[in-house]
Amino acid sequence: MPSNQTNSRLILFVVNDAGFFLSHRLPLAIAAQGQGYEVCVATPPGDGVEQIKAEGLSYRMVSLSRSGANPFAEMMTIWGLYKLYRELRPMLVHHVTIKPVLYGTLAARLANVSAVVNAISGLGFVFLAQGRFSSVARSAVLTSYRWLFSRKRLWVIVQNRDDYDYLLDQECLSQEKIELIRGSGVDTEHFVMRPELDNEPLVVLPARMLWDKGIGEFVEAAQQLHRLGVKARFALVGGIDTNNPESVPATRLAEWARQGDVEWWGNRQDMPAIFSSAHIICLPSYREGLPKVLLEAAASGRPIVATDVPGCREVVIEGENGLLVPARQSKPLADALRHLINSPEVRQSMGQKARTMAETEFSIQQVVERHMDIYQRAFNP
Repeated sequence: MPSNQTNSRLILFVVNDAGFFLSHRLPLAIAAQGQGYEVCVATPPGDGVEQIKAEGLSYRMVSLSRSGANPFAEMMTIWGLYKLYRELRPMLVHHVTIKPVLYGTLAARLANVSAVVNAISGLGFVFLAQGRFSSVARSAVLTSYRWLFSRKRLWVIVQNRDDYDYLLDQECLSQEKIELIRGSGVDTEHFVMRPELDNEPLVVLPARMLWDKGIGEFVEAAQQLHRLGVKARFALVGGIDTNNPESVPATRLAEWARQGDVEWWGNRQDMPAIFSSAHIICLPSYREGLPKVLLEAAASGRPIVATDVPGCREVVIEGENGLLVPARQSKPLADALRHLINSPEVRQSMGQKARTMAETEFSIQQVVERHMDIYQRAFNP
């Protein structure tokens, strides 16, 4: 194809992790193919690339470090995206997560890409961190958003009302450019509700092992409850993300497991079975976009204890399908967990309401339909 001719049916997904694309965006790509679009996926090399190809999707490798701070390397990343866009000439580029959004939108502007969709799963670490450096970084990101998002034929998807209101309040976007789609959806046929196992209550925290997921508070809550004689098991289920500054060291996780108050199961692929074995799902995170694990927990019919923060409160309705507690505090977390551990009838009632909510508000079909509507507007200006 000549370099100045747009491929009028091509959607290019740019994601910083192949595994994240598979877990959070694959249904969109498959649905887009089903509607006659060509689909290509660009990620860094890693686990998941072969599965992307096996799904029948075109694939291109890009250099895109999630945590890199070397200015030269970051400039080369933008240059690499620019060259890719000039080569493929997609009609639409769909960027996922903050760094692809920032770098990719700039590259798309330079390469004259016709339309851009930016998915911001959550405002992220730079909006959580404290201190002067973080304040400067936040200001820089917001300034970048205002300029980058000023182009025509651009849509930004956020996952919770807090982020939606914040980006509007900061004048990063006009109302017609921002879309609120609550999460990545859940396959309610893959995650199904099963009866609780008749054994010691199991509380599961499913997340990457990051401090800002509330890992420390969860461990402290487990320790407090065991000191009070509460009979329950507490399991951390997730891998270590060494590229994230909030990563919990493996040595710390191993030490906690050795002490016996919590178990660390590591990264697991059998999440439907994990949720079925659990009695309570817990996510004491400091901030989220809209956590897919909570949608999966709800679809599995399990009550949820989560923090009253953006993203989590999109899924958990206090007293209905779970309990909300303050972030960064272990005592209220322990109290909420104790209540559900000691109340099997409450757990089952909340679990049923969670399942109903997953079916009516968070099904993958609804999320796919909303995205296909955006794509149709992008392809038919």
